[in-house]
Amino acid sequence: MPPITSLRVSAYEVPTAGTESDGTLSWSSTTVVVAEPSAAGKTGLGFSYAPAASAWLINDVIADRVLGRDAFDVPRVWSEMVQSVRNFGRSGAASMAIAAVDIALWDLKAKLLDIPLVTLLGPVRDGTEVYGSGGFTSLSDAQLVDQLSHWTGGMGIKRVKIKVGEAWGTRPERDLERTALARRVIGDEVELFVDANGGYRPKQAVRMARRYEDLDVRWFEEPVPSDHLGPLAEVRALTSIDVTAGEYGYDLFYFRAMCQAGAVDCLQADISRCAGVSEWVRVGAIAEAYGLQVSGHCAQSLHLHPACAVGNVRHLEYFADHERLERTLFDGVVTPVGGVLYPDLGRPGIGLEIKAADAEHYRIAP
Repeated sequence: MPPITSLRVSAYEVPTAGTESDGTLSWSSTTVVVAEPSAAGKTGLGFSYAPAASAWLINDVIADRVLGRDAFDVPRVWSEMVQSVRNFGRSGAASMAIAAVDIALWDLKAKLLDIPLVTLLGPVRDGTEVYGSGGFTSLSDAQLVDQLSHWTGGMGIKRVKIKVGEAWGTRPERDLERTALARRVIGDEVELFVDANGGYRPKQAVRMARRYEDLDVRWFEEPVPSDHLGPLAEVRALTSIDVTAGEYGYDLFYFRAMCQAGAVDCLQADISRCAGVSEWVRVGAIAEAYGLQVSGHCAQSLHLHPACAVGNVRHLEYFADHERLERTLFDGVVTPVGGVLYPDLGRPGIGLEIKAADAEHYRIAP
């Protein structure tokens, strides 16, 4: 079997169009760490929305567990990568570093077999539904209208999400104004989601949920901080809206605890945070064991193939920032058709190739 002969790692920082905000954070750029392992003349591609520190961690710690290994033994290499970061902690930057390499190794294996990743994993559906996501609190009303109209009218997406919990929940009436505006723009046939990014207090979240119910909101993401499982479960019990969380989960223990607490109606998981394809598909199994579905958080190009191979996936987040970044750095990015994202079965692996010349402009490390 072919050994892995090299592992190229790089990090890129792509500015946003302007400063963007949700309920609890503002940002002006997005950083992505890219891993490219090679074997038998083929090169895999994986990436993670991670700090540049994850790139250095791959080079300094993880690479030794990858180089020289059989390119087909992805689960074994994944286990060794996890063991290698024991003294640094499994979560955070380490987990995101593992994710970039793990995704790249699955991509490499599929390329060596000359098949799409979904074919290697085993498909259960042809495509996965998406929801349009952005709706930042920093957008003007006109910008919000344009974005919502683009998703629903221009792209035919049947679900959209906006940010609420503005300024750590201190502007609830503004949250309701924006949510009412969104409902008017999208009409009654499109599902409306809101995401507070943990900006509300528990009882405040319950009060807001009752107001959102009047606007037929179907998805209330992180009404309170997602580590506060008790309050999250209490909010869930007091609203008819689906309460969701999980994007900050890095390992199976986190997701199991969230399910055991009865904290969510749908479990979110981010493949670029929870250590890649190898762990993300297992998160789906954890959710299934509790009778729940799973939704892919952001990074739509990374989730696409695995999502089509996991039976209890509800949908994927089609995140505006990541759409822009992925089209800037990579060839092969696909566009939803009728609100559904379909893998390109004519391209092996995850279907992406880095635009080397374009990407070089944004390189920050190593």
